[in-house]
Amino acid sequence: MKEKKKVFSSWSGGKESCLACYKALSNGFDVSYLLNFVSEDGTRSRAHGISSDLIALQAEAIEIPIIQVKSSWGGYEAKFKEAVEELKKKGVKGGIFGDMDLQEHKEWVDRVCSEVEVASIEPLWGNDPKEILKEFVNTGFKAIVIKVKADLFGKEWVGRELNEQFINDLPEEIHPCGEHGEYHTFVVDGPLFQRRVEIIKSDKKLKDGSWLLDISEYGLSEKVFTQEANVTK
Repeated sequence: MKEKKKVFSSWSGGKESCLACYKALSNGFDVSYLLNFVSEDGTRSRAHGISSDLIALQAEAIEIPIIQVKSSWGGYEAKFKEAVEELKKKGVKGGIFGDMDLQEHKEWVDRVCSEVEVASIEPLWGNDPKEILKEFVNTGFKAIVIKVKADLFGKEWVGRELNEQFINDLPEEIHPCGEHGEYHTFVVDGPLFQRRVEIIKSDKKLKDGSWLLDISEYGLSEKVFTQEANVTK
């Protein structure tokens, strides 16, 4: 039996990184680690500004070990390479990324992975963004909106669940997946998850031109698997 290729998943906690990780697992990769970059003081995720502790709890719910690396934006590439070199010592041969259509992002990923001699794997690349959203929802993932640009969205969008109604309500002029930073999500449940992340207490705040969901209390709850779900899992 062919040995599965051991990889890490570049992790933001949002919909694309989650779906890309799921698709990689479905395609036979051994996703052994989640790699997440946080602020220099270690309190916030670099990608979406969400609490680093909440990201760690999400990884606990998924039951894949997470590596959180402190970095400035300026030092990001060097820290990324350093982290991947350490993962290579653990047998990691590649990385999973959630890019879909931003060429400059993919070029950066391909270049940096090439320089540290690991494979760059892009399960979502070239897929239609709206279809990616639909696949995310139809696969059974649950995500909430944690950040939106205030000039594009009202306060009421923050905290919404990413579902079919959300997809239908999205303004025509924005990238459907928010690839230019129009909105960000946090995944709380789905087929990757062994337990569900519960958002217990949160508040909506306006900061630096964006509405944010400031999550102050959270936890994990058990999932209930029906017989049908067990059969189809």
